[in-house]
Amino acid sequence: MSYQLIEFSVEAGVATIAFNRPDRRNAMSDDMRSEFVAALEIVARDKAIKALVLTGRGSAFCAGGDISGMKRRLAAPQGEVAFNGWSRQQGVHHVQSFLLGLPKPTIAAVNGAAAGLGADTALACDFVMGTERSKFTWSYIKRGLIPDGGGLYFLPRRVGLPKAKELIFTGRVVEADEALALGIVDRKVASSELLSAAQAWAAELAQGSPTALALGKKILNEAFEHSANDIFSLGSQAQAICYTSAEHRDAVTAFLAQSASKD
Repeated sequence: MSYQLIEFSVEAGVATIAFNRPDRRNAMSDDMRSEFVAALEIVARDKAIKALVLTGRGSAFCAGGDISGMKRRLAAPQGEVAFNGWSRQQGVHHVQSFLLGLPKPTIAAVNGAAAGLGADTALACDFVMGTERSKFTWSYIKRGLIPDGGGLYFLPRRVGLPKAKELIFTGRVVEADEALALGIVDRKVASSELLSAAQAWAAELAQGSPTALALGKKILNEAFEHSANDIFSLGSQAQAICYTSAEHRDAVTAFLAQSASKD
């Protein structure tokens, strides 16, 4: 597939997707969302791809939803507004859910502003890497809206409920150092090193068993919604699958051979 609004590449098992509308600060249009989903589908099904880095071209990571969509919403006949909005939400939630559940490690390399849907998209990744130029804002309140890209779910899990309420109720900008202190950003590096550092981190994460990574990620994503006994049950089922994987067999065989050589 040829891409116009994103860039997609794979090197040494690490896929990189870059939002590529720098003149619009990588605002998420319907067409860009379609290309993003298509690339995510490749990442999900290609066994040679072990991890994903998500970033933006230009000065922003993603400025949120595209303004043209907002204009169309205001111009629609009153009787169509609700259903049009519901339909759009299905597309947004499909992408965010897909990214969240991707059975491989994901890193958002936030090169600049991540606003609204852009901030939600960064937090849909497993990890967030930022620079001195990174900034985040859940600015929906300034448009009379609530976060619709998962911010109501992701942000409290990052910063705690009271702080999430404060950031969402005010829509204020969180600069890089505060984002790191709050746990919105996991690692901060120099802007010149961002992409290479994120790709190196992704390559490190990709060394683990794909089976164990996928199953562990799925359970961890659901951990706050279950009791300890539920997690034990899900874990035992996942472990039974891991016991049958080639990675487990190879690792144990190698370990036993190494132990025998020391005897």
